[in-house]
Amino acid sequence: MNRRHLLTASALGSAAALLPRASHAAPSVQLGDGATILFQGDSITDAKRDRKAEDEANRPAMFGDGYPFFIAGQLLADHPDLHLQIYNRGISGNKVPDLAARWQKDCLDLKPALLSILIGVNDLWHKLNGKYDGTPEVYREGYTALLKQTKESLPEVTLVICEPFVTRCGAVNDTWFPEFETRRAIAAEVAKAAGAIWVPFYEKFNEAIAAGSEPAYWAADGVHPTQAGHALMAKAWREAVGI
Repeated sequence: MNRRHLLTASALGSAAALLPRASHAAPSVQLGDGATILFQGDSITDAKRDRKAEDEANRPAMFGDGYPFFIAGQLLADHPDLHLQIYNRGISGNKVPDLAARWQKDCLDLKPALLSILIGVNDLWHKLNGKYDGTPEVYREGYTALLKQTKESLPEVTLVICEPFVTRCGAVNDTWFPEFETRRAIAAEVAKAAGAIWVPFYEKFNEAIAAGSEPAYWAADGVHPTQAGHALMAKAWREAVGI
């Protein structure tokens, strides 16, 4: 490992030490026959999915080419007896308020048994670009309200909250910090309060970078994962969720 990688590893380790940790032990998730699994989020989840196919469970084009595609294929191959119905309703550019505005149609009406949410990067990125003025507290309040609404409507749902992440390259520079860590910590707190499963994406990317790989290898613009990045996410998701 060269000096630059050593410095990067040290910086990532120092930052990680300041952040609250959620339990990463794989829970025992039980899915019944015909259970619906739903992926929600922004462009990272959207991953260029075919919107015209979004009502057709398990259709490859409906998943896009990101981590939901990897996960769905693996789950369908591993559990043919469960007849799972898997959907992706991520929308590029979304923030927490955008999820809330479409939540009835794109989540509650689908009645997922397991709901996976990755949201947060645009809540900061759009603020940095002058397109949004939401504070970290607005993020906390909105996310908390969204999960409360979900649990009230779907009391048996298994919630999976994915850790927002960036890599320090491309569009991501020092202006993102420390507010990004603040918002990431809020996501962890909200997940814990809701009794959700926590998927440590940021932690996994940081570990991979600290081990010697370039940040751009995982997310070339600092936000949107490469194929390797999406594959790493799929692996982390299945390890955390335990299915």
